[in-house]
Amino acid sequence: MKHSQKPAPAAQSLNRTQSANSDGHVTIIDVARRAGVSYATVSRVINNEAYVKEATRQRVQQALADLGYVANRQARSLRGGRTQMIGLLVRDFDSGYIGEIIRGIDRELHERHYDLVLYTTHGRGQRESDYVATLMRGMVDGLLLVLPSTPEAYLAKLRQAHFPHVLIDHQGIDTAGPAVGATNWQGGHDATAYLLGLGHRRIGLITGNLGLGCAVDRRAGYCAALEAYGVALDPALIAVGDFTQSAGYKGAKELLTLAHPPTAIFASNDMMAFGAMEAVREQGLRIPEDLSILGFDDIPQTAGVHPPLTTMRQPLEEMGRVATQMLFTYLEDPHHIEERRALS
Repeated sequence: MKHSQKPAPAAQSLNRTQSANSDGHVTIIDVARRAGVSYATVSRVINNEAYVKEATRQRVQQALADLGYVANRQARSLRGGRTQMIGLLVRDFDSGYIGEIIRGIDRELHERHYDLVLYTTHGRGQRESDYVATLMRGMVDGLLLVLPSTPEAYLAKLRQAHFPHVLIDHQGIDTAGPAVGATNWQGGHDATAYLLGLGHRRIGLITGNLGLGCAVDRRAGYCAALEAYGVALDPALIAVGDFTQSAGYKGAKELLTLAHPPTAIFASNDMMAFGAMEAVREQGLRIPEDLSILGFDDIPQTAGVHPPLTTMRQPLEEMGRVATQMLFTYLEDPHHIEERRALS
């Protein structure tokens, strides 16, 4: 936990035929015709694969030079080759949460000499499904999905196609498959226990989207901590949010208008905590003197708010790295698929 308030424990789709086109771009078939070989042989030369006679390799390389062909990494998907690219689907870039995960992914990909193809879904389920379908057409070697909205709509297709993929911080209620997340139940429990340890007994909770397993687990941890301390659960103290700053503001406003408002609020992520802080200040209350607020994630922006936010740290960069490592294990051995890993 990071303590501040008080000390305390778009991309291009692949032309799969690689045929000559009308806009003058040189294709792999143009090169094959020039060199008098199959386009599979050209692909092997481009990918620097073995089993090509030296004379043939030189002829293909000469044809590549003569025609000014620029090897597109997507061409490596021909005949089972690798594109050297990984697809990443994210909901948005509204918080440092996504940025920290991408930092971990990018560092791992850099070490493996892979590139990243990034798509933003803005939480739209149909757009998410469409992007997955596009990326599965040989455009990338594997797929990472951060907090996907509706993975159930396409996970079966990914599994049936044996397409390498890993979910990050989803852990959906009924979703099976390779995934990396944090110990969300423990985090929710520890956050609530921290506030209980400060003497609070009316603790408000602003949940995330309850269609996501991470939000459900944090709520369950909150409830378990209350029970462990012998504090009765008051459903009125739970406001449902969606991980956005505006939801945190709205949730805190609801909690503060109760006949018996909370003396502390646990927001299920830092962005909602920022919104809650705004609502609390509007009421003329001081943080933490009049009301304590606790966030979750420890994104970089927490250092820039006043007063600084106390928050539960989530290993976001590590999640990105571990998910990428799992994806490459999947790529190298499709029969060895690690189902889930929770980081603390």
